[in-house]
Amino acid sequence: MAPLPGAELVQTPLQLYRYLLRCCRQLPTKGIQEHYKHAIRQSFRVHSDEDNPERIQQIIKRAIEDANWILNKYKKQN
Repeated sequence: MAPLPGAELVQTPLQLYRYLLRCCRQLPTKGIQEHYKHAIRQSFRVHSDEDNPERIQQIIKRAIEDANWILNKYKKQN
């Protein structure tokens, strides 16, 4: 499954948060969606005090890669 359109436009933590929540809508069941929404919210809170621009970009890149992996994982199961 290809990433949602707009992944290349994500530059800020808030944009990442919104993008990841949109990715959750593609997951197959409500339970799985809620699980990942909870994980996204927790991670956002944990990293909310990050102020190093390089580190923020690393987090964004990794989060998008992880989201793509998760979406592919559930696509293959269906």
